[in-house]
Amino acid sequence: MRELLYLKDEQIKEFIEKLFLSYRDTFSDSKSVLDKYSLGIAHNKVLHILSTYEGITIGELLNKLKITKQSLNRILRDLIKIDLIVFKKDQKDTRVKHVYLNEKGKKIFEEIFSKQKKRIYNALLNSSAKEVIDFNNVLKKLIKSNERI
Repeated sequence: MRELLYLKDEQIKEFIEKLFLSYRDTFSDSKSVLDKYSLGIAHNKVLHILSTYEGITIGELLNKLKITKQSLNRILRDLIKIDLIVFKKDQKDTRVKHVYLNEKGKKIFEEIFSKQKKRIYNALLNSSAKEVIDFNNVLKKLIKSNERI
């Protein structure tokens, strides 16, 4: 592990390139499904978060995505137009809206997810348990380091 303390810029550049390429390839796997419904990567991100955090509020969604209200509104309008999401008012505070995938939204998300899952599953399956745990821990640290800025 000590050798990691002496990473050169070129090694870090290679790591960043691998992150970029893995992101590109993972999301390109689902491009055919996204294209079929005239959706893009931004829509995919929202669908993913809605599937993971059922009933998330608009504020929480904005916080997770780190995008502007205007950008989120554009994405949500598109998802409403093709009937993939529903809103429910909070029982205690009616100003707060919770967002859910409806049945059609869940079906389309599953189509997208099944394409992405194959690549991730195969990569994890062809890795040792230690590699999977270590990689997961590194990803968590990358995410947390961004939250501290």
